[in-house]
Amino acid sequence: MEQFLYVFGIFVFIYPICMSIIWCIGSLYFYFRRELPDLKIDPYKDKIDMGVSVIVPAHNEELHIQDTILSILKSKYTKFEILIVDDASTDKTYEKSLEIAEKYDNVKIIKLNQNKGKAMALNIGALAAKYEILLVIDADAILEPDAMIYLVRHFKYGPRVGAVTGNPKVRNRTNLIEKIQTVEYSSIIGLIKRAQRILGKVFTVSGVIVAFRKSAIFDVGLWDIDMITDDINITWKLEKRFYDIRFEAQAFCWTMVPHTLKNLWHQRIRWAQGGFEVLFKHKNVWTDIRNRRFWPVYIEYITSGLWAYAFVLSLTIVILSQFIPIADVEFNWMAGWLGCLLTLMCLIQFMVAFFIDSIYEKGLYKYVFYVIWYAVFYWLLSAFAVFVACPKALFSHKKTNRIAVWNSPKRKRDHK
Repeated sequence: MEQFLYVFGIFVFIYPICMSIIWCIGSLYFYFRRELPDLKIDPYKDKIDMGVSVIVPAHNEELHIQDTILSILKSKYTKFEILIVDDASTDKTYEKSLEIAEKYDNVKIIKLNQNKGKAMALNIGALAAKYEILLVIDADAILEPDAMIYLVRHFKYGPRVGAVTGNPKVRNRTNLIEKIQTVEYSSIIGLIKRAQRILGKVFTVSGVIVAFRKSAIFDVGLWDIDMITDDINITWKLEKRFYDIRFEAQAFCWTMVPHTLKNLWHQRIRWAQGGFEVLFKHKNVWTDIRNRRFWPVYIEYITSGLWAYAFVLSLTIVILSQFIPIADVEFNWMAGWLGCLLTLMCLIQFMVAFFIDSIYEKGLYKYVFYVIWYAVFYWLLSAFAVFVACPKALFSHKKTNRIAVWNSPKRKRDHK
């Protein structure tokens, strides 16, 4: 028993240290090998005339939908249309969208009478789109003027490119929870995308901003309406058909993140559950040697799930051992030496992330203070979210004829 708990405790500390090292090395290689040289290239140098259909699925987004549409209209890339798919909103999302659509010929609105979920909204948008490139943007996001051209150019020079995911940044940064997520989007999400791109397979495109080749989307059968995380599932469907998925660091989009702990908890439960649902659905990647580049990504996600359970169990043992004798295992040296090593690695990871992102966004270093909160906050929230989400994913995966509808959280206006 003591030996088992000893190994358990070692795993809790060593796994995140190893992953942090992989993320740092992979992201730095991507930055110096691909990203930095790309900064010197003028995206408008070569004429690109590929049309873009911008699909904005929306459900109860009256506070932000107009800002989102106007930001798209300010794009420097001019050959595009905007399709607002209003998925049975009960607020004034449709009326707010209509105010702009009446002024611009390239803005169209599709009104659905029943809430069928984001995946269904995307399918309808794809069917209505007239251009080959589909740019999907969240209804609370602000698109940078140059983002579209940075995404589209990949499709011109890469015939097997199925999707290009952009680089989302946090738009609302007022309270502690929002600032912690600002650190996360740079130090975790940005680094992981860069590292995964180098390692061969991107686990998921960003649901905030991503461009697709329409023919590729139709080739894989569109979005599955029974998956709660449409972005992860469509990524795996495309990659199983051997389409290339890329990450474009210069395609910025500013998104609203949850501003309350309750909303953040529900979001992370959905993310974790969606990830496990995809693993269960696409477990056949192990039966085809051609999908061997999926195997490291699959193993890493399974291992992260095991780590979450190990973390929760270790934390429970530590708490209970203060009141009842459980086993003669000394955790103090683990929490001391390995904890210091993990903290050091986290700081190095944050510095690497801030070093890369500071080229695009000045003043990121002022969020270093929130690194302290993030380390504890992230481990606890992520671990307990996985702990709860895995059983939910296991049971929901067995359900048939399920439609994953959405319920938009209560929003607040951005005062940035």
